[in-house]
Order: sequence, then structure tokens, then C-alpha cells
Amino acid sequence: MNLNVSTHPHHAVVRPEGRLTAAGAPRLKQAIKKLIEDGNPRIVVDLAQTEFIDSSGLGALIGGLKAARLAEGDLRLAAASDSVKSVLKLTSLDRVLRDHPTVEAAFGDS
Repeated sequence: MNLNVSTHPHHAVVRPEGRLTAAGAPRLKQAIKKLIEDGNPRIVVDLAQTEFIDSSGLGALIGGLKAARLAEGDLRLAAASDSVKSVLKLTSLDRVLRDHPTVEAAFGDS
């Protein structure tokens, strides 16, 4: 899994590419933790290039959501593939981790 991180004036974007599984989940957790520590608690996880997510990946997202909210921010998803949406729906996490059509739509700014 490749992981790209970028910061913007009002939010940060994390882009996992490939399969988000137990092998890559710790890297995602660490990237989110570092963003929050650096003062970027508003995070969008762009899932456009994420082919698959397992329970470890879901755990990393939930952990990131909790950490962001504790830092008075939020973690939102953008552009999830159909397979990722399916996993979110099956686990009912789609109620907590809402998917937005684009990164820009996630926080309503660019």
C-alpha cells in the first residue's frame, strides 16, 4: 500500500492506494497521528485509489476518527470505491464514517 499525505489551509488529505489491510493500517494510523500532532486535526481520507479494506484498516480509520475528534477536529472519507463502501455498510460504519463524493466536498472547502 502506498500512502500520500498533503496539507491544505483548512484540512489535510491522506490517500491510501491499494489494499488497506493489516500490513498498511499501522502506517495510516501513524500518518493520522502525525497530522494531528502537527496541528492538522481536520483530515480527509481519500479512498479513490483504495481497492480493499479489512478490519485492520477499519480500525485505523476509527482510531483516527477518535483522535481527530479529541483534538477538536474530524476525520471524513472521500471517494470510496464500491468495494470499500460495501464493507463500510456491512459493518454499519457507514453511519459513523460518512463518505463524501470528493475531497473538497468532505469539508466544504478546497
